[in-house]
This record gives sequence, C-alpha cells and structure tokens, in this order.
Amino acid sequence: MKAVAVAACLCLVAAEAQAISRYDPTGMSCERVHSIIARDGAVILRYRSPRTGVTLYDRYVSTGAYCERGEVRDRRAVPSADTASCPVYNCKQAEFDDPMRSFILPGD
Repeated sequence: MKAVAVAACLCLVAAEAQAISRYDPTGMSCERVHSIIARDGAVILRYRSPRTGVTLYDRYVSTGAYCERGEVRDRRAVPSADTASCPVYNCKQAEFDDPMRSFILPGD
C-alpha cells in the first residue's frame, strides 16, 4: 500500500502544471494581443466593459485544437489599446441540428 501511495505522489510531482496566463488587452495593441494568443495557444483576457464598467473575462484560443470536445472556435472581439474591436477567438458549444447527424459548424 505504501508503494502505491509513493508512486501516486511521484506522479503528481512529475506532472507538468498547465497554468493559463491572464492579460489585459486594453494595455496592448491588437497585433500584440494576437501574438500572445498565438504564442501561448490559450489565454484569459480580462478587461472592463466600456458600457457597464464590470470586469469581463474569457478564455481565448489560437486554434480549435485548444477547444474541448464538442466545442468549436467562435469569433469574438475585445478592446485593445489601438482599437475598440480586436478580433479574437474563444470556444463555444457546437450547435446540433439533428441528433442523428454530426454537429453543424457556425457558418455552414
């Protein structure tokens, strides 16, 4: 039993932590936002809503490979230092047309 507990602890120590970086896009150019997302693959962007002042945040991805199973990449926009509408992508649930068919990708 001790051997199992030691092995489990060693596995946990050896596992690489998958921390996700957080950024405020309003302090960066849109081009910089794109380069950070491309470099990291997936990031959290947080910023104040221009309309309500509430802090908004979401996870944004470079490719659909960073989405979970059953999700697709969806185009969004966040504010940046040089534009109010910097195009980025996040993941959303795929929309199903018919349960017997495969899911319908947005725009299809």
